[in-house]
Amino acid sequence: MSRKIAIDLGTTDSLVYIPKKGIVINEPSVVALQASDNKIMAIGKEAKEMIGRTPDSIIAAHPLQEGAIANFKITEAMLKNFVNRVSGRIRLIKPEIMISVPAGVTSTERKAVIDACVSAGAKQAYLIKQPIAAALGAGIPIATSSGNMIIDIGGGTSEVAVIALGDIVVSSSVRVGGDKLDTAISNYIRKKHNLIIGRQTAEKVKIGIGSATPAKEKLDKEISGSNSVTGLPESIIISSEDIAKAVKGPLLEIINIVKEVLQNTPPELASDVMDKGIVITGGGARLRNIDTLLTKVTGVPCEVAEEPELCTVKGCGIALDHLEAYKRSILWAKN
Repeated sequence: MSRKIAIDLGTTDSLVYIPKKGIVINEPSVVALQASDNKIMAIGKEAKEMIGRTPDSIIAAHPLQEGAIANFKITEAMLKNFVNRVSGRIRLIKPEIMISVPAGVTSTERKAVIDACVSAGAKQAYLIKQPIAAALGAGIPIATSSGNMIIDIGGGTSEVAVIALGDIVVSSSVRVGGDKLDTAISNYIRKKHNLIIGRQTAEKVKIGIGSATPAKEKLDKEISGSNSVTGLPESIIISSEDIAKAVKGPLLEIINIVKEVLQNTPPELASDVMDKGIVITGGGARLRNIDTLLTKVTGVPCEVAEEPELCTVKGCGIALDHLEAYKRSILWAKN
């Protein structure tokens, strides 16, 4: 029975954190439905395995797109599933839920997340800005007057923020993340090699040999798909250099918002950022040489946080455990 639940509701993956217990759920944000009546068949890993393999009678979909709720009912069902798994279906006390949202979230999107939490059984729903949660989870002392800069590269969005005195001073975001990198890889392979590959194959390639810059050590991987000319199955070998070329476009969009935030940062805080460097969080931080690329284009030292994909959910848990200390960073709504 958990009275406090922290959730990183991501476009690609959703994580659930219980204070003093740690991360108890780490599942893909995917739901499989029956096309005829929208009845839920599977949630998480089981549903993700169905993507690209389902008959017309079954739909496997992501209820969140680019960091926002695309399908309210499915998101609500997914949240309810997570809450039931950690708090039990029958509970005397409704849990408090802390959930991260993009810093630039609209009031409509914010209300949708709060409503989904309350419908899932929350006594009270708290929302925290994603860059602040990521900074907390990365161990950055956000309450000080000194400026700290963070780049959070998620599945659907990338957010860049300079934080001081417990809140965001300057921020910008772009709807580019791991999903857009996967799409860019698929498009590149189709264009260069006439091979059509699925989303999951593109993701495996990115994780296996992906690099933000041409790596010193060249990595190769065999992939299979359908030849776009003949329609027949085919296998080819691709290299990490191919992937670096493929992801150049989406990474440029992220670089542009990093430069924009740096240009708009007040001089005193910019000086702090130069001294301390920039911390990179989110699943996208796992892309090889992302820190090297960002250091090169900004002139500011960049480093990847420890366990970058877990920073946001850990930060949600810290904020939930110390609500008074972080209330300036939190938006909330009572049931």
